[in-house]
Amino acid sequence: MSDDLHHNAQLALDVLLGKPVRGIPTWQIYPMEWRMIDRLAGVPEGTYERDPVPTYRQMLVNSGCCLLDQWIPDNPLSMGARGYEDGTERGATTGAKEIVRDGLAIDSPEAVVEHLERFVFPRLRRAIAEFDEEAQVQEILAGEARIQELLGPEILKSGYGFVRFPAFRYSDYGYEHYFMAYALYPEVIERDFALQADLAVLHNRAAARAYSEGRLPPLYRLDHDMADSRGTLVRVETLDELWLPHFARALEPMLKAGVRLIWHCDGNLMAMVPRLLEVGLHGFQGFQYEAGMDYERICRMKTRDGEDLFIIAGVSVTRTLPHGTPQDVKREMEWLVEAGPRVGLVLGASSSITPGVPWENLQMLVEGFRYYREHGRQ
Repeated sequence: MSDDLHHNAQLALDVLLGKPVRGIPTWQIYPMEWRMIDRLAGVPEGTYERDPVPTYRQMLVNSGCCLLDQWIPDNPLSMGARGYEDGTERGATTGAKEIVRDGLAIDSPEAVVEHLERFVFPRLRRAIAEFDEEAQVQEILAGEARIQELLGPEILKSGYGFVRFPAFRYSDYGYEHYFMAYALYPEVIERDFALQADLAVLHNRAAARAYSEGRLPPLYRLDHDMADSRGTLVRVETLDELWLPHFARALEPMLKAGVRLIWHCDGNLMAMVPRLLEVGLHGFQGFQYEAGMDYERICRMKTRDGEDLFIIAGVSVTRTLPHGTPQDVKREMEWLVEAGPRVGLVLGASSSITPGVPWENLQMLVEGFRYYREHGRQ
């Protein structure tokens, strides 16, 4: 951590460390519409497309960003003014006509099992045998230092993208065949989770060292979509049996190092919330309130050590920002603050802000950020 942080970044660090502060820090926002990035950055339209990185950074500064974990300045270039356009490459979860991995067509749950056993498991075992902890430590430190230097002292960089844990493989195989394999061949799926966790433990020991040796801000956001608007993608009881023990084992090095782990919420994850807290997670980010995420109830929960949760609360990007009015944005921010934890609250948007959000709503969002940074709850 830098000893020369400016006010906004210092506010984020103080809240992360549980120090008493007046203001509420602002998290990163992810507008995906190019002209809105330009307007927030205060530059002529077309600047972001020509020069994305400095424009994106200026947009973050102008929006009052205090805390950033995922640095993806080129990501909006993946879509046009109305979202993804014709000609966009299709993947396993976005409408690909066929899915082929290592020359094997993934056209059945049995093909998923065959690919795991023939290709994935041997690769995982080799990666475990060849893992270089020192190289991983240095890679993490170099990456975090590079981004922090680019952001400058106004924005605090926290962790994202280098802590490992067992994950579903729907992005490789598609939803249909992967989850059929999950249901029909649970012993194979658990073997995959176990091997992923074996490798993750090695990665996370290195990550824990990087946090200690580099004095990195002790916050990390875990991100893996495991639910839709109805609930978890599989019966949560099967997660208890097949996934959760390996997930807990994978994260133990980070928890022992005192890093606060928070979970990005997509869909209705209410059934998983107490399970994640029991493992040792410290909080959450990104709530789909309309899908059943009970923000007020979650904010009243405690960690397994009895502490208040760390919450990054976002104005809804699926309801309020695209379809509401500026007054709706204002009211939702007031509710997020009033219902949020007394210490450990950060404000943002719940996820990426898609094209089509009215400019007036974005203006109100940024104005609300400024108000709460300066005045807090009052």
